Amino acid sequence: MRVFCFGDSNTYGFDPRSYLGGRYDGEHRWVDLLASRTGWEVLNEGENGRTIPRTAPSLPPGIDLLILLLGTNDLLQGSTPQETAARMERLLLQIPLNRKKILLIAPPPMARGAWVSDDSLIEDSRALAEEYRLLAKRLGIRFADAGRWEVSLAFDGVHFTPQGHCAFAAGLLALLEK
Repeated sequence: MRVFCFGDSNTYGFDPRSYLGGRYDGEHRWVDLLASRTGWEVLNEGENGRTIPRTAPSLPPGIDLLILLLGTNDLLQGSTPQETAARMERLLLQIPLNRKKILLIAPPPMARGAWVSDDSLIEDSRALAEEYRLLAKRLGIRFADAGRWEVSLAFDGVHFTPQGHCAFAAGLLALLEK
């Protein structure tokens, strides 16, 4: 199985304790945990600060599953959950894959922290999951809400802790095993 993971810093595995874009080691990044626990070829296309792009990423041939984990940075930059979902829809409509091969994951809700001091931002991050769920249903793609996976966040209220990456990987594996 060949899996393409397209996302932001939480896909990349950013360690917020690092000032220069450092990452957690492979034992504490959900993408690497997915690969090691399944034996699949898992491509990590996470990028720090990535918002939902206007054009679809170039997919290598033979992708069996595309996992999209985006939206947090859009909210941090002032987009509403509805605007973020509309951007995601435009992106999804450009992806030349069978809809059954696409998994849209709503990021876990943000929490109070160094990057998150506004309760409305936390509420918007919770509301994004429902927007994405409705979008996935409308487009006939797979959906998961990482807010149900007990992903712990770091001091900034945005990035996964090492334990958060492990919880995310466990939630994703349980979903994919169904």
